[in-house]
Amino acid sequence: MQEFMIWLQHPGLTHFLVISALLFSLGLYAIITRRNAIMVLMGIELMLNAANINFLAFARYAVGTFDGHAVAIFVIILAAAEAAIALAIVLNIYQVFHTANVDEINQLRD
Repeated sequence: MQEFMIWLQHPGLTHFLVISALLFSLGLYAIITRRNAIMVLMGIELMLNAANINFLAFARYAVGTFDGHAVAIFVIILAAAEAAIALAIVLNIYQVFHTANVDEINQLRD
């Protein structure tokens, strides 16, 4: 038991990869199972954050010149812009169709 606690107190690359895989799986599950557009966007954001954890973990533990910090900052900026644009689109869709359910929105209007 004491060895397990020591292992938890000193995280390595494996710890970060497991957390990232769990976060990515949770985001993928949200995208596949949820039909609300806001929930799908939240799943996409979870997947992007999982990718950021991978970039930062490999930048910390990998040998070489991989600059994961810069890539992670770029992904955060990209995710913020994507979230703002997607939420604006969802709000416009809600005003036109009175629903945010992606299954019920099957036609395009002017």
